[in-house]
Amino acid sequence: MNVNFEKIDQVNATLTISFVEEDYKNDVKKQLAELGQRRPLKGFRPGHVPASLLERNFGPQVRSEVIDRKVSHALTEYIVNNHVPVLGEPMLDKDTKVDLNTEKEFSFKFELGLAPEFDVTVDKSVKVPYYNIEVSQEMIDRQNETLRKRYGKQVPGEVAAEDSMLRGSLVELDAEGNEKADGIKAERTVISPQYLKDEEQKAKFVGAKVGDVVVFNPGKATGGNENEMAAMLNVDKEQAAVESDFSMKVDEILVNQDAELNQEFFDNVLGKGQAATEEEYLSKLKDMLAAQLKNDSNYRFTLDVEKVLRDQVGELEMPDEFLKRFLASRNEELDAEKVEEQYPTTKKHLQWQLIKDKVAKALSVKVEVEDKMRLARYFAAQQFAQYGMSNLPDDVIDNYAHKLLEDARSSNDIEERAFDDKFFAAIKQAVTLEEKAVTVDEFNQLFAEQ
Repeated sequence: MNVNFEKIDQVNATLTISFVEEDYKNDVKKQLAELGQRRPLKGFRPGHVPASLLERNFGPQVRSEVIDRKVSHALTEYIVNNHVPVLGEPMLDKDTKVDLNTEKEFSFKFELGLAPEFDVTVDKSVKVPYYNIEVSQEMIDRQNETLRKRYGKQVPGEVAAEDSMLRGSLVELDAEGNEKADGIKAERTVISPQYLKDEEQKAKFVGAKVGDVVVFNPGKATGGNENEMAAMLNVDKEQAAVESDFSMKVDEILVNQDAELNQEFFDNVLGKGQAATEEEYLSKLKDMLAAQLKNDSNYRFTLDVEKVLRDQVGELEMPDEFLKRFLASRNEELDAEKVEEQYPTTKKHLQWQLIKDKVAKALSVKVEVEDKMRLARYFAAQQFAQYGMSNLPDDVIDNYAHKLLEDARSSNDIEERAFDDKFFAAIKQAVTLEEKAVTVDEFNQLFAEQ
C-alpha cells in the first residue's frame, strides 16, 4: 500500500492511497473463510465450503468491505500521525473510478481542505475594553417596585385597575341591549382587563366599581379566540362563537397590593436570613443588579475579544471551493445557490473557531467533568427559579443536573457553554483590560452603533 500526500497550495491538498493485490488478498481470504463458517452454502457443512464457491458468491462484496476498511484506516492514520490540519472531512475525488470485478490494483484520491497557518498573541500587550455598568438609584427603585408587585397579594378593592380581577355574572344581550331570551348566562366568571386584546373593551372595565354593570363584547375582547371565550362564558368551545354584547354585573373586585418591606418579603427575594432591615435589603438588591449587569458586561467582553483577535489575525485564507462542495455533500437540500448564500456565514464561523482553538491550546483551556457539573447545577437552579422554586435542597438540584447531563443534546450545550466560560475567563486574565464605567444607556448605545 502506498500513501501519497500532495499539497496544492496553503489550504488545499490531495491524498492518494494505492493498493496492489498483495495488500488486501490475505484479508479477503480470511474474511471469506469466516463467512464460510457463519453462512455455509447449501449442501456444505460450516468450514467446508470450497474457496472458489465463496469467491464466486461473496468475493466482490468482501473485497469491497476489506478495501473500504483499509482505505479508511490508512486515511485516518496518515492524517493523525502527520498532524494534517483538515477542515471538514476528506472527499473522494470525482475522477476516482474503481471496478472491483475487473481490477486488482486500486487507487483512491481524496481532496483535503486544510486549516490556514497563522499566529495569534494573547498576553498583556493585547488590550480589550471592559465596560462596568453602573447601578443607578432609578434601577434599584424600578427593580424594588417590580419585586413588590411580584410578591404582592390580591385584596378586595372598590375600583378596578388594569391589573385587577373582576368577578361577576354575565348575561347575553340582544340587538336592542336587552337580556336575550335563551341567551348565554354565566353566574360566576372572572375577567382581568390586562389580558383583554382590544383596548376599547379593556377601557370599559378600568375604573369600574362594585355593583356597576359593564356592557362589552367578548368576541372583540378576546380577539375572536374561541378557547378564551369559552372559558369566559363558561360554555363549551362549540357554543362560544357568538358575536353578541354581554353585560357583566361586578360583584367583587380584587386589586393587587404590593408586598410590604418586611422579613417575609426579604426572605422571598433574597433567601432566608439574607437581610433583616430595609437598608440591608436595598444593599443586597443593588448587589443583585450589579451581578446581573456583570453578565451583560461579560457578554460584551466576548464580542470585543472576538473583534480584537480577528483584527490581529486578519482575514484567514480558507479552502473556499472545497468547503462549498463539502457543505453541499452533507445536505442534499442545499443547491449551489443556497451554498453560496450560506457560505459567508459558515466561513466567518470557521475562521473564529480556528482562532479560538489556537488560543485555547495556548492558554491550556480544557473542560473538566466538574466544570460541566457546576454549570448543570446552575442551569437546574435557574429552571426551578422560573417556577418560583428557589432555595431547594442540594440533592434536588444535583439530581436534575445529572438528568441534564444524561441528555446528549443538553450535555453538548452545557459543554460548549462551559468551554466558552473558561475560554473567556482565561483571556480576561491574560490580556490587559481597559475598564470603563458606563451607564445603562451608554452601554446600550455600544450595540446601537454596531
